[in-house]
Amino acid sequence: MARVTVEDCIDKVDNRFELVLLAAHRARLLASGQLPLVKRDNDKNPVIALREIADELLSPGDLKEEFIHSMQKFVEVDEPEPEAVPRIASPSAQPAVAASGSDDSDVSFDRMSEEELLRGLDGLVPPSDTDDED
Repeated sequence: MARVTVEDCIDKVDNRFELVLLAAHRARLLASGQLPLVKRDNDKNPVIALREIADELLSPGDLKEEFIHSMQKFVEVDEPEPEAVPRIASPSAQPAVAASGSDDSDVSFDRMSEEELLRGLDGLVPPSDTDDED
């Protein structure tokens, strides 16, 4: 079979340097035991890798992702967030909670409407500058 060259593959992968990196990665995969997608024809692994790319048997995008993954030293794993640790109440508050045995249903919060808040802010006066000057 005729030898394959970089020019045969440059229309599949635009950058020559990226093509060399991808072909070298595929050649290492072939050397580690993966089966070639084309007939070997007594060719070496880099030539087989270039022939596979030229024949579009391998997607350059998939090969690039595989190459990046093989170079990563740290793989982030999505793990569930640890649960928040409940606060420890002061020792004096613990007997009161234990004695009451309630589930905090009797706790009430002060609610203020926006209008009430604005009325309260209108009644406030800024501090006078005359106190600072004396």
